[in-house]
Amino acid sequence: MTEERSLLATLERLFAGPRDSPLTIAAFLEGLETRSYPFIVAALVLPNCVPTGLPFLSTVTGIPMVLVVAQAFLGRTSPWLPDSVGRRAMARGRLQDFLARMRPYLERIEAAIHPRFSWWMTGIRRRLLHVACAVVIVVLALPIPFDNLFAAWAILFFCLALLAEDGAMAMLGWLLTAVTLAWTTFLLIVGPWVVISLLKSLF
Repeated sequence: MTEERSLLATLERLFAGPRDSPLTIAAFLEGLETRSYPFIVAALVLPNCVPTGLPFLSTVTGIPMVLVVAQAFLGRTSPWLPDSVGRRAMARGRLQDFLARMRPYLERIEAAIHPRFSWWMTGIRRRLLHVACAVVIVVLALPIPFDNLFAAWAILFFCLALLAEDGAMAMLGWLLTAVTLAWTTFLLIVGPWVVISLLKSLF
């Protein structure tokens, strides 16, 4: 990942300053600039990337993702947050200590996820990626049983692609988007038939 696109370098810049000075959530997101959107969406989608068994988890996390993505399409530089959330802050010293502990892991991640296959991340392909990500987020938010794992990973790969300008991650996102749409269509067609068959067997 090049220096100007490095997430680690960006976090170092945002966390820099006197250790007792606060960094608010709003200031943090503004500092991430356009990458604040994939950063938030990635944080929200992560719990859906492993089977948790928690009912309606995809809907609970999917609805905020829909609201975040809607702001991106409206052209906001960074997402709007309620003042009660945006004003929450943490001392930069604690953030600097956290980043020091996480540095080895972030360096490994950045070694694996970095700018490549740039044609997937420019022009119409980038705009289509945004649309595809939004569509899959809507699918994730729908309360459809057994339909969240493929969608969650597709969204995560798209977020990684946008955070690192990584065309390889974009390709994985597109692949899982196709799988998600095929699987969702299958569930919507077969699901009602299964329910009707069960009802007929009961009555």
